[in-house]
Amino acid sequence: MVSEHSDAADGESSALALKILVAGGFGVGKTTLVGAVSEIRPLRTEELLSEAGQLVDDTGGVDQKVTTTVAMDFGRITIRSGLSLYLFGTPGQDRFWFLWDELSQGALGAVVLADTRRLEDCFPAVDYFEHRRIPFVVAVNCFAGARSYGSQDVSRALDLDRGTPVVLCDARDRDSGKEVLIRLVEYAGRMYTARLLDSVG
Repeated sequence: MVSEHSDAADGESSALALKILVAGGFGVGKTTLVGAVSEIRPLRTEELLSEAGQLVDDTGGVDQKVTTTVAMDFGRITIRSGLSLYLFGTPGQDRFWFLWDELSQGALGAVVLADTRRLEDCFPAVDYFEHRRIPFVVAVNCFAGARSYGSQDVSRALDLDRGTPVVLCDARDRDSGKEVLIRLVEYAGRMYTARLLDSVG
């Protein structure tokens, strides 16, 4: 979390910039979500899938995917005056996990994107954030043709800690993605407040 202050002619104004991670399995829509909500041209580090990668990347269920993120995606969205979110999309494959520790430094929280056709692909991200006590929400990206499940069903299937929000979204839609981010900020705020109260109690 980063707080920025600047002096204006009519007094001092402050702006808050929060770091958010967008995580999940391979081909779940992380790059799409960052691109859909970002108000700046998003930075992308995508490369074409290669024959060599077929030996280590499971493209089952995402047969049409031709590129993959090899470092991160980056975007920015202003939620309201004085509050901006900086979005860091993580790579989905296991071989890029060494980047996660660096990307998670200073993060307020994370969005874990899930695809109900391959729900097991988001287990590693869920485990990562739970073990590091980084607040996160699970956002179910509603792909066409995928069976529809309720948030409680997804929560049970992922064995989420009680209270972890599960929301349905369309990663291609800006308003839908923005609602996911607002839900995360609200949830993370409650979590950090509760921890602060526990520490002084």
